[in-house]
Amino acid sequence: MLTTGQVGRPEDTSSRAAAPARAVGHDIGGRPSLYADALAAAERPDNHIQRVWPMRSPSTGQREALSSAHFPAGHSGSPPTGGAPVEGLQMSQPFTHVPVLRDDVVSLFASVPPGWVVDATVGGGGHSAALLAAHPHLRVVGIDRDPDAVAAARTRLAPFGERALLRQARFDELGTVVASALEDAGARAVLVGALFDLGVSSHQLDAPARGFSYRADAPLDMRMDPTRGVTAAELVNELDEASLVRLFADSGEGRFARRIARAVVAARPIATTGQLAEVVRSAIPAATRRTGGHPARRVFQALRIAVNEELDQLSPALGAALSLLAPGGRCLVLSYHSGEDRLVKAVFADAVTGGCQCPPGLPCQCGAVRQYRLVFRGARRPGADEVAANPRAEAARLRAAERLEQPEDAAGEGASGPVAEDGRGGWQ
Repeated sequence: MLTTGQVGRPEDTSSRAAAPARAVGHDIGGRPSLYADALAAAERPDNHIQRVWPMRSPSTGQREALSSAHFPAGHSGSPPTGGAPVEGLQMSQPFTHVPVLRDDVVSLFASVPPGWVVDATVGGGGHSAALLAAHPHLRVVGIDRDPDAVAAARTRLAPFGERALLRQARFDELGTVVASALEDAGARAVLVGALFDLGVSSHQLDAPARGFSYRADAPLDMRMDPTRGVTAAELVNELDEASLVRLFADSGEGRFARRIARAVVAARPIATTGQLAEVVRSAIPAATRRTGGHPARRVFQALRIAVNEELDQLSPALGAALSLLAPGGRCLVLSYHSGEDRLVKAVFADAVTGGCQCPPGLPCQCGAVRQYRLVFRGARRPGADEVAANPRAEAARLRAAERLEQPEDAAGEGASGPVAEDGRGGWQ
């Protein structure tokens, strides 16, 4: 963690001039600090990563935030090499949240009974604000592990008053958090809806110091809750080569996972996003780098998912949300990664079949009872206009399940499978 002690407090001009190395910061013992490593990476002539130098205000505290920056007095833009840092506190950035498939989400919740919807990944409150504005019969419990997101959502949802409750928590704590929040509101722990908008938010990607983006050089962090858990730097520098290969292969980087892992191990220690992006880029053949987007995209995605234990948390969180649904209530999930989408499909498949273990296409003989149905077959995707306006929406997949008014004997489905809202059976 970058602290004031690492970079040093500014002294008089002669003191700084006599010790230029102090300007970029060193740990005790003379080792370069995270900030010094970031500077060195940014100054490499072959580095194509954007150099990030956000300004900050004068300091009034004794400790800097992890995401604070350094900016030489009297300059704007990129600072000169060796410029002396001035101490200060992080300036706030607006938490931008562009809700993906917003109109679909609003439409799919129109028919649910009056009651509470849990927005398990509230982000900046975009989806929740749209739901509350469109449906006076709904209230929202918003959950997010990112304190910046909770603060932004609180501001955005303030006009809705007591119809919106917010809690900072991981979504695998959903059951406990919903029960506590609704008890405080004098309501039973029953939901008419649940929404999961998985992945990383635009704000997290666009705030370089959070360490999510390969397009800017910053400390390699990637924690959605920056106060707890391991960082991406710890995983990159401590996992053995075989573990890195599995991690990258599971994210879809199967073809070059071993080459990338070997390059990462050889380049250790790696402290910044720019360093990691350059290592990944150099490990992939030049011909391959010319197509398919940034070569580090899947590696960064894999590390983010691992750092935040996203897949480990998703299954229990979905199970808790489905179990809390009232009859007619719906659970919607927006996923952006094939691993997430496969897990959502598996959870929904088990729910809509009642856990039936009989061979597909044959009448159920195991006594399974269905309590859910698919709202529509397969997954909905953003249209061309939405992708053009928000390219990050391109990978989105929306799936939905609804709790039945009355449980059904799975044997009654015959060979048609679970029936979706569009009248077609089967699973895609």
